Amino acid sequence: MATIVLGITGGIAAYKTPDLVRLLVKEGHTVHVVMTKGAEQFVTPLTLQTLSKNPVHTELFDLTQEQTIGHIQLADMADQVLVAPATANVMAKVAHGICDDLLSTVICATRAKVTFAPAMNVHMWENKATQRNVGMLKELGYQIIPPASGDLACGYTGEGRLPELTDIVSVIQ
Repeated sequence: MATIVLGITGGIAAYKTPDLVRLLVKEGHTVHVVMTKGAEQFVTPLTLQTLSKNPVHTELFDLTQEQTIGHIQLADMADQVLVAPATANVMAKVAHGICDDLLSTVICATRAKVTFAPAMNVHMWENKATQRNVGMLKELGYQIIPPASGDLACGYTGEGRLPELTDIVSVIQ
């Protein structure tokens, strides 16, 4: 199947990513995880490394990974890049070409298809700047899986839930 670089960002929905990795591996994909600092607050690299059976990447300037220019190697090996959950922050950075961490740099350097599965508070999702950035991402050729509606971790109800994991996997297929 495909080699998927899974970017995990710092939203509460990151707790669902071990199950996402498990589903992708079960489908026969090779998964390489890239985590932002925020993502590490919700799920550990060791968990994701165990499930993916590959090293988890967290640093742009990691001495062991930079021997081979790690961000370029990850960008080149990807058949697809999936960002789940995708925060408003990472989508804004990518929309504006800001490459200040490993994930945004990999996305900038890859020629693979990039898909974002947003998850955030309903008001953040509806924010005009976020919607402008989503529109810019679409114009740039990135795929967006719309967030689901329902109860959110913050206590609000509305759009902003991470799409169902099976729906994300279906889009990736």
